[in-house]
Parts: sequence; structure tokens; C-alpha cells
Amino acid sequence: MPSASETLLLITIFLLLPLHAVSSTIHAGHAIPINGLCRDTCGTIPVKFPFGTGFGCGHPDFVRYIKCSSGTLQFSTGTGIYTISSIDYNSSTIVVTDPLMSTCSSMQNSGGFSLDRASPFTIREENIFVLLGCSTTSPVFDPNEDLCDTGSGSRVCRGLYSCKGVAGIGLQQNAPISTCCVYDSQVGVGSGYALVLPKLQCSSYTSIYEFGDEGDPMKWKFGISLQYNDSYYTNACKDCEASEGLCGFSGLDQSFACICQNGVNTTRSCFEQGYALSWAVELEVQIKTIIGGLLVSWMLLLTRSR
Repeated sequence: MPSASETLLLITIFLLLPLHAVSSTIHAGHAIPINGLCRDTCGTIPVKFPFGTGFGCGHPDFVRYIKCSSGTLQFSTGTGIYTISSIDYNSSTIVVTDPLMSTCSSMQNSGGFSLDRASPFTIREENIFVLLGCSTTSPVFDPNEDLCDTGSGSRVCRGLYSCKGVAGIGLQQNAPISTCCVYDSQVGVGSGYALVLPKLQCSSYTSIYEFGDEGDPMKWKFGISLQYNDSYYTNACKDCEASEGLCGFSGLDQSFACICQNGVNTTRSCFEQGYALSWAVELEVQIKTIIGGLLVSWMLLLTRSR
């Protein structure tokens, strides 16, 4: 059976191990866990709240839709991953581009686009969706549904079919526009916010969010313009940004976290880092006091037992 001094020694070692780990963490400057994924840019695009560059950045409602991958800001939906080409924070809009979406310079077969109704994004009314290379039996041409704009839409179709890129979907330049449909419905046929081209019997689609020089389709702006919900700001986030921090979240409850430039996370703003660091110093003093007390007790007990 171990002596009293041996027992105290074992207890001391058992207590020192976790205390040493905590002390080492403090010496490394990590008083609060660090999130190294949060940045204020992704490539050349500024990233501001409610968006973030990785998990724990921005608002949790957006984390499944927006991420930064290899310097490219990406938008994810059920139909794929798209590149975000621009963000206008004043109007709360983003423009995404589908690499398989047709433009005047390049047309190709594509799969379509969808947007979850529960997402914090909506499709802006400025978007003009155009279905290209559609079968004459396509449901979009059902006269009872009235899904194609046959007024100004005809000019859009003629403009697109004048592009050399139509060869990519098996059409000749200036082909008859009977296989083109300027889609009047953003909700698709029996689905949510979706364009499912196999179901619509169309080869490709494009989206025009700005015409510019309307007579020249090479100058049209192709992409999908989305409006996002900008009602997520809180006073805590405003204080965080005012202190040059980035708003994010942490923990299982996804509670608010202010991510500061030195990597320290706080619950309010980076101006409060001093309190966090003071806590770290105080904890380190307490740890050293406990360690010292245990060592003295062990030495006294060892001396008396001799």
C-alpha cells in the first residue's frame, strides 16, 4: 500500500497534467478558441455580414449557402455550386453565375437552377429567364398555361439566336425562335423555385439581369440576381464591426461571437479583448498558485516522513 507521501505525489501529478495544458494554451495567446477561417474578403470580393468565408463566420442561416473555396466565393443550391460574381451590400443583392448556363458567346446543354423556398434568398424580378433549344412538345408551349412571353420576349429570343454561340446547342445562327421561350414563371412547372430542363424538354437556359445596350446581346449581363434577407443585424454585431471585428457564431447553440483580428473571440466587441486577456492572466496566476501550494505540501509531507 502506498505511503501518504506517495499518494500525495500521485494526486499532484494527476492535477498538474490538465493545469499544465490550460497554462500552455494561455501562453500561446489563445485565451478564447480561435476561428482562423473568417476573413473579410474572398478573392477580390469583400465579404461582410451576414455572409462569411467559412463555418462560424457570418450568420448561421447563410453558412450552408455561402462559402469561400480556393479564393472563389460560392453559392450552393440543390442543383449545384455557383460562383458569386458580385455583391451589392447597399441593395442586398448578389449575382451568381452558372458555368453551364448559356450566354451569347457560348451556349451549351445545362441542367437548370433551383432555389430552396426556405432559404434567405429570393429571385429578383429583374431576372429574365430564357429557355433555349426546347422541344415543340415542351410543356412551356402549352397554350393553356401561358408560360412564355410572346411580346418583348420575342425580341430577346431573336437577339440570343443571332449569337454565334447557338451552334453549341445544335442550332444555326438566326434559327427560328419557335424553340425559344422567355419564361414568364419563376416557379417552374409543378415545382418550387426551379428550372428543371429535362422536365421542360429544353436543352439550355440563360438568365439576363441587365440589358445595357438592348440591341447588342453581347453586351447583355448574364447571371442570376438574388435578393437576400438583410434583417439579421443586431446591436452586438454593429458593435463588433465598429471595433474592426467580424460577426460570427460559435457553440452548439450558434450563439453570437465577435471574431477579432488577433484571432480572439468575444461575445460583444474587440474593444473588450482587454477583459478577456485580464481573465487569462488572472487564471494563470491562480494556476501557478495551486501548483506551488501542491508542491510545497508534498515537500513538507515528504520531509516529515523521513
